[in-house]
Amino acid sequence: MRLAETFILRTARILERRRFEFLFGTGAPEPVLTALAAYRNPDGGYGNALEPDGRGPGSQPVTVLSALHILHEAGAKPDDAVCDYLDSITAPDGGVPFVHPNALDYPRAPWWAVPETYEGSLLPTANLVATLWRSGVTHPWVDRAAAFCWPRIESLTSTHPYEALACVTFLDAATDRPRAAAAATHIGALVRESGHVRLGAEGETPPGYNPAELHTPHEYAPTPDSLARHWFTDAEMEASLNTLITTQHPDGGWRARWAIWTPVTEFEWAGVLTIESLKTLRAYNLLPS
Repeated sequence: MRLAETFILRTARILERRRFEFLFGTGAPEPVLTALAAYRNPDGGYGNALEPDGRGPGSQPVTVLSALHILHEAGAKPDDAVCDYLDSITAPDGGVPFVHPNALDYPRAPWWAVPETYEGSLLPTANLVATLWRSGVTHPWVDRAAAFCWPRIESLTSTHPYEALACVTFLDAATDRPRAAAAATHIGALVRESGHVRLGAEGETPPGYNPAELHTPHEYAPTPDSLARHWFTDAEMEASLNTLITTQHPDGGWRARWAIWTPVTEFEWAGVLTIESLKTLRAYNLLPS
């Protein structure tokens, strides 16, 4: 823990420093919220490289997702302006796009592609609904977006790792537990049958994927009570968590497995991932005192 703290102090953004102090030290939530507010825009959303791979100032769905995650972590309920922003960018089908077109004029990761058609994407929409559900938010947009997500999740015949992770995040937060459990069984079967899970050196990588893109068992199930925990044997989860421990770098941080397309994102992501790794280890009672 001390090594991770030193890494955060040496390299992380002020936001991750405040999060670390609050989550693992004696810090209060107010400094976290103050640091987060610097990324907010007048439209009620968040931008300004809060999500490191999008460098533009404009609000983006996945950047709002990052903000909602931190608000929930700090015990703060989002205001209605966040949902009003999401409502303002919602496609006619009821979902929000992965990347909003306002990113076109600014530096961004190559995978931040703006689609030719403006339509909802399950990946951000399911994650956003889940985080708003966990925060107890009631707003017409949440119900509309949930109605977009449910039939798409239940009818999936193929998926990709990030979409599957969004699905289980949505299902973990859903209040209809029998329906969520049934859908999670369906998604888990797709993940296992398609090879969308990283189990050490075992198995083959599906065509079109880099091994680094495949999620590990502990990433699908960052807490023991996740529905995705049932997708994996005890031995698979133990091996996954051991890998998480051993991939901590000698400097105390964890790094992104995906490509670093511009230098600053290496350590912006490393601060985020170091905190998330420690949270997972704590959830499984593996965090050293």
